[in-house]
Amino acid sequence: MTTILYENPIFLEHQVPEGHPERPDRLRALNLALEHERFSDLVRKQAPQGNEDLVLLAHPEEHLRAVMSVIPEEGINSFEADTHASPASLQAALTGIGGAVAAVDAVFTGKADNVFVASRPPGHHAEKMKAMGFCFFNNAAIAARHAQRVHGAERVAIVDWDVHHGNGTQDIFYDDASVLFCSTHQMPLYPGTGAKDETGTHNTIVNAPLSPDTGSEHFREAFKSRVLPALERFQPDLIIISAGFDAHHRDPLAQINLVGDDFDWATGRLLDVAGKHASNRIVSLLEGGYDLVGLAESAGLHIQRLMRG
Repeated sequence: MTTILYENPIFLEHQVPEGHPERPDRLRALNLALEHERFSDLVRKQAPQGNEDLVLLAHPEEHLRAVMSVIPEEGINSFEADTHASPASLQAALTGIGGAVAAVDAVFTGKADNVFVASRPPGHHAEKMKAMGFCFFNNAAIAARHAQRVHGAERVAIVDWDVHHGNGTQDIFYDDASVLFCSTHQMPLYPGTGAKDETGTHNTIVNAPLSPDTGSEHFREAFKSRVLPALERFQPDLIIISAGFDAHHRDPLAQINLVGDDFDWATGRLLDVAGKHASNRIVSLLEGGYDLVGLAESAGLHIQRLMRG
């Protein structure tokens, strides 16, 4: 297996207010974990900056202009109470898109079997017309559209195991039969969406909400009973993972008590599906994960499993 990791120093330049959970130290913690010798075969590349046209694959131009209008020349400005921008934030967000698109290109051209994109700000809360939940643009949705437009992918599956529901991804693909969106998440919890009966126009939305204070057993059962059967029925050409690690038991923003091995296990199950239906193609995009130890452990195990295949 060839695994590429896309990264870029610009992701550290996206600044947020003191005490905000989605902070540059998240990527610093992951980088420390990746210094271990078990990652010596990981191919690390600089994520390219995407352009504004790529944003338009999943968002109307009005949304792009609205985001650009909030970017300050200095200091920090805000979209809403928890979603902030600094002078380098637009470049960081566009580079996150560039990394996601480059990842899709890599798996479709055979340069890699799978790719992890270590970017910030995250993306899965960004709806067609709204930046929210720390997110400006929906990286996973843009990656899926790029796979369809450039590489002819007929069926793209997005699996979101962030502890918060990917309302933005659901919003973008609610009426789309060509994209399957599967989400495990805590409920009730921000942003309040993700009930089981939210199934989309073509039954291509699969939500598996988890009650607070549950853990590995419930997560794995949800994966086995809802996510994996949906993937088998759909037979995707590409699997995109919205890889949030805030369901880890150490995370301060939620109460799902997963351990690192759960992310290793889930990664393995998705590798099985990708091997069967998608020529091994997996693109994994960093979303949440706000305890630095929990993030480094979980993301490290996830990347290690991608490398093993």
